[in-house]
Amino acid sequence: MDGISDKSGIACLLLCFLLGTFGAHRFYVGKIGTGILMLITIGGFGIWWLIDMILIICGAFTDNAGNKIKLSN
Repeated sequence: MDGISDKSGIACLLLCFLLGTFGAHRFYVGKIGTGILMLITIGGFGIWWLIDMILIICGAFTDNAGNKIKLSN
C-alpha cells in the first residue's frame, strides 16, 4: 500500500476524460464496485467524474490495492 501502481496514468486519464461518466477508469484500475456505481449514476451525476479527474491530474488517484496512479514515470 502507498506504492506506485503499474497501471498507466495516461491511460487512466484518457479513460476518465473520454468514458469517465461510465466509470471506465475505475474498471481499468480494478475498482469494479465503484465502477458499476458510476455506470449506474452516470458518473455520480458528473460530480464524481470531475473529482476523479482532479485526483488523477494531481496524482492522488489510487488503484484497488491503494497504490497511486502516476501520470509520469
